[in-house]
Amino acid sequence: MSEANEDKTSRDFKEMGSRLAGEVIAFLKKKMDKLSRYGGCKELKLSFVGHSIGNIIIRSALAEPALQPYLKNLYTYMSISGPHLGHWYSSNSLFNSGLWLLKKLKNAQCIHQLTFSDDQDPHNTYFYKLCKLKTLENFKNIILLSSPQDGYVPYHSARMELCPAASSDTSKKGQVFTEMLNNCLDQIRAPSSDTRTFMRCDVNFDQSNHGQSLNTMIGRAAHIEFLETDIYAKFIMWSFPDLFR
Repeated sequence: MSEANEDKTSRDFKEMGSRLAGEVIAFLKKKMDKLSRYGGCKELKLSFVGHSIGNIIIRSALAEPALQPYLKNLYTYMSISGPHLGHWYSSNSLFNSGLWLLKKLKNAQCIHQLTFSDDQDPHNTYFYKLCKLKTLENFKNIILLSSPQDGYVPYHSARMELCPAASSDTSKKGQVFTEMLNNCLDQIRAPSSDTRTFMRCDVNFDQSNHGQSLNTMIGRAAHIEFLETDIYAKFIMWSFPDLFR
C-alpha cells in the first residue's frame, strides 16, 4: 500500500506522481537486494492497483523518467473507478457543485486539473498531456472496474469510452475529449510482444441498506464501497489468477 501521498492528495498530479515513482523505486531496490541473497530474481513483474484519483497518480508516476527502466516489467494494471478522462461531461450536478466550491475555497490544484481549468487552452491542460504519454501500452493486462452508481467518477471516464454528450459535442471541448480518449485507446491497442488482455468490468451495488441517504444520492456510497468491500476486486483476481501471478 502506497504511503508517499498520504494527506497530500490535493496537490499537483505531477508532484504526486513523482513521489510515487520514488516510493516504487525504493520498494523495488529493497526487494531486489533481499532476493539477491537467494540467487536473485529470475523475472520481475510490476503491477499496480489504483482507486479513484490514485489511478491518475499511478499514470503520472509511470511518466516519470526515474521509472522508465522498469516499463518493460509492467504486468497488470487494475483501475478501480479511475477518472482517466477527467470530469468532463459529468451528469452529477451535486458533485459538480462540490468540485466548484473546492476550487474556490481550497484552490486544490488536482481539482483544477480534473476539471480542465488549469489552463485556458484545453490542449495545454494536464489531463490532455497525460493522455498523450505512453503510460498504458507497456502493461500486459489492463482491467477497468467501474460502477454506473458511482457519482464521483463519470462512468465513461472510468471505462475510457465515449459518452453520448461527448459524441454530440461539436465544440473544441468535444474534439479535445475525443483526442484524449483515442490517445488512451491507441496505447491499449498498440502491438505487444504478448497478447494483451483488456477488460471493462461493471459492478452494480446492492444499496438497499443505505436507503435514500445523501451518500447514495450523490453517488459517494458506490465510490467508497469499492474500498470498504474489496470482494469485487478479489473476485476478478480469483476469476483470472494468471493476470496476477
